Amino acid sequence: MAAVLALLSALLWGTADFAGGLASRRLPALVVVGWSQIAALAALLAVVGASRTWADPDTWLLWGLAAGVSGAGGLVCFYRALAIGTMGVVSPIGALGALVPVLVGLASGDRPSQVQVVGMVLALLGAVAASGPELSGSARGASVALAALAGLLFGLALVLIARGAQGSPLLTATAMRFSSLVLFGTVALLARTAGGVARRDVPMLVAIGVADGAANVLFGFASTLGLVSVVAVLGSLYPVGTVLLARGILGERLLPVQVAGVAVAFAGVALLSAG
Repeated sequence: MAAVLALLSALLWGTADFAGGLASRRLPALVVVGWSQIAALAALLAVVGASRTWADPDTWLLWGLAAGVSGAGGLVCFYRALAIGTMGVVSPIGALGALVPVLVGLASGDRPSQVQVVGMVLALLGAVAASGPELSGSARGASVALAALAGLLFGLALVLIARGAQGSPLLTATAMRFSSLVLFGTVALLARTAGGVARRDVPMLVAIGVADGAANVLFGFASTLGLVSVVAVLGSLYPVGTVLLARGILGERLLPVQVAGVAVAFAGVALLSAG
């Protein structure tokens, strides 16, 4: 069950990234993120209210708030790296952030089987390859550093979500959305991009936010049911979903390395599930 929930979270994150990319063709990226965060927070608060879910704040509040700051900070760094660097260099570096929860999980006592270790390696390699690395490309040092920082912050956010989920996955995700919304709202105001959106954009932004929020909740539940190191790798396969959606819906042509990456990632998933 942990593997299924983690893969569903990856699918939702990948879908949110794909939809966010489409929306960013018409709207500033900060506007897309800001408004989708509002939708995510509203949806999560509605679920919390309807389910009357509550737990001791000491077990989830600080972890959720910290996860929101870390995740939002990672996105800011990632967007900036993409703006000044080469996507084929920046994206794979950001995808390596999955190594953070893997290392933390192993240091905390996770003991995956040998089959799972091989699966983790293949899945990580597949996710990086699916991001479309440009092996012969070059990038500014600043973009590489920002991409590495983004990956570190993304990985740290997964660790914090997993820790807060021990108290409540749903409340951790809600606190995460609250802090990330505050941070992105501040950044948007400073960047003077906190404008309104057209009515036609609202359904897309709501869908992005709901998918992102649901992914966080599912990942939180998955981390309580399985090894954090394994769950984190499966949850970090979202680039595979994004490129497959781009291929299926937009008809974008995949690079040979991306096709190979998708195949390798699936092989890794099979081994992780079998192990």
